[in-house]
Amino acid sequence: MNGVRTFATAGRVLRQLSHDPRSIALMLVAPSLLVGLFAWLFSDQEGVFDQFGGPILGLFPFIVMFLITSITTLRERRSGTLERLMTTPIAKADFILGYGLAFGLMATLQAIITVTFAVWVCGLEVDGPLWQLGLVAVVDAILGTALGLLASAFARTEFQAVQFMPLIVFPQIILGGLFMPRDDMPNALYQISKVLPLSYAIDTINAVTAGDEGGDVFGPLIVVVAFALAALILASLTLRRRTP
Repeated sequence: MNGVRTFATAGRVLRQLSHDPRSIALMLVAPSLLVGLFAWLFSDQEGVFDQFGGPILGLFPFIVMFLITSITTLRERRSGTLERLMTTPIAKADFILGYGLAFGLMATLQAIITVTFAVWVCGLEVDGPLWQLGLVAVVDAILGTALGLLASAFARTEFQAVQFMPLIVFPQIILGGLFMPRDDMPNALYQISKVLPLSYAIDTINAVTAGDEGGDVFGPLIVVVAFALAALILASLTLRRRTP
């Protein structure tokens, strides 16, 4: 692995994104619009947005980055770009880390915009520091990026990449604690939720919005980071030069 090649890959991805305003809008604007729609929907029901707004704030960036990353990476393979890159000294790890770095930067911008919009425009009340809420949103988006990179290794078309959402994303949304506290779930479902990274992301966000500190915030956040790193490693090991 070479740091220069990693940064070169990240720069190439960012240059490609700069020529794709629709993807930029989807990453930077769509999560705020969805949060705003959710806040508007429950504007007449006091306390609902404050209760669910935090988890939603981490959920939408996760979904958006999963979609964008998986489809973009798949296009690299199908177009033959990755195969040409692999004829150069670039390693698979350089490619994956470069993508992770580029989309991590976009995730940071996305988090800043979304958190600012949710708090200052939609009125989301947060008892904890706003920087912690932003940090969790960034980590959630990076988790979506890492899982998107991993999913792209097993998809042959963009449609198949989207089809991974019911397998990878939807179970995490249902069992992550958004609709029901995980402790209240049937034991079998609770045990499944314990191995899903989004469960810990939602735990972290709930801790921040409630004003908790220390291990209640950073304990589950470290678990999410570990899942993201593991997904990046698996993505680099399973990356194929092109789709047959």
